[in-house]
Amino acid sequence: MNIVSFGGGTNSAALLIGLYKHKIPVDLITFADTGAEHPHTYQFIKVMNKWLSEHGMPEITVVKTVDRYGNRLTLETECLRSHTLPSIAYGYKRCSQKHKITPQEKFCNRYPPCREIWQRGEKVNRFIGYDAGEMKRYEHSRKHNEADKKYHNRYPLIEMWGWDRDDCIREIRAAGLPLPGKSSCFFCPSMKRQEILYLKKHYPDLFKRAVALEENAMPYLKTVKGLGRNYSWKDRFGKE
Repeated sequence: MNIVSFGGGTNSAALLIGLYKHKIPVDLITFADTGAEHPHTYQFIKVMNKWLSEHGMPEITVVKTVDRYGNRLTLETECLRSHTLPSIAYGYKRCSQKHKITPQEKFCNRYPPCREIWQRGEKVNRFIGYDAGEMKRYEHSRKHNEADKKYHNRYPLIEMWGWDRDDCIREIRAAGLPLPGKSSCFFCPSMKRQEILYLKKHYPDLFKRAVALEENAMPYLKTVKGLGRNYSWKDRFGKE
């Protein structure tokens, strides 16, 4: 069984295109929705689903984080309740683990075709979209693969086709698809100045929500000053 962890960005789109071009079957595609993706990501998923359907591939299965009572829990809600910023602001990646990786793993844990394979003592093939320009990330990930009892993690962009970022962009355009844009939350502390200004100009309501999240955490911040880590979005971009 072959599954794809779809991130919503350039590499993930190129990965799906490459698998189709090379006649590698795909049985399941999952995308974890934090509840705070950029509008262009939600739009691209619709476009990608149309392309997948036209090419005889499964559409993207969207999974979400829920609390222990089964209620939807977005990253934004979690941050507001706990008066914190996304963990990446503090130098950790717990937000990605909890709202991206874990919901996909939980879905697969309950997915009958996956369970049948594991019950036979076999592994599921999981395709991951690291490109040829991400060798450090790739090598780090590979160190954990041998200990993974559930998955054979595969990296076709690197291991099969040697595609770097430019190759991925070329393949997406050749497939007649628009470029997906960067995939992240609209209040991600890793966003760059031009991305934040674009958000403020084109999606002012989302910018206001990001600033409200920041202000909600402000009285409790000790090691960082805001979403910009050493500065707050409100102070730096509120009047621009």
